[in-house]
Amino acid sequence: MTTEQKTRNAAETQRRILQAAMTLLAESGRDGFGINAIARQAGCDKQLIYRYFQGLEGLADAVGIELANRLEQDLSSMTNPSEFSSYAGLMEHLLLALLEVLRRDRIMQQIIAWEMTGPCDLTRRMSHERGQKLGAWIVRVRGALPVPTHVDAPAINAILIASTQQLVLSSASTASFAGLPLHSEADWERVRAALSSMVKAIYAPA
Repeated sequence: MTTEQKTRNAAETQRRILQAAMTLLAESGRDGFGINAIARQAGCDKQLIYRYFQGLEGLADAVGIELANRLEQDLSSMTNPSEFSSYAGLMEHLLLALLEVLRRDRIMQQIIAWEMTGPCDLTRRMSHERGQKLGAWIVRVRGALPVPTHVDAPAINAILIASTQQLVLSSASTASFAGLPLHSEADWERVRAALSSMVKAIYAPA
């Protein structure tokens, strides 16, 4: 076997392992994220996970990077910076885009749900890159738009993003939250309208 073939085989094995880890996360959440289960799903010896990723920690880093890149690509595909003439318009767009991305990304739902169960090194590793990418994306898209100074924008944005995440998780588990149904598209249109109203009201010029 040539060096090129070995390199190609190694890359393919790494891809299979990463895909197996993400598939199990989507299907079973934290319960599926184990060395033996991932090796079985990937059809490889578990020692290869240690060889290529240095164990679950390195694999969690790889999952985090993969999901962060996917999040950035999805948000960028929905965004035209020239559309935004105000900070309120930017944050409204971000929340609505994030809502749609999270609704269709089962892996990210499972990781966020796992994060909420308590401190865990694996979820911190998976979430770190996502937070970095999201923050960098906001800064890049915001451009020269000034951040409002009459309110605590970072705290407000964190609360709005957390609320959006919670609604998506609740829709997957109970299809409602605090009496608000989260099942039909009409239900989600109410959520979109509410988020838009909140952002416009909060970031209205002082």
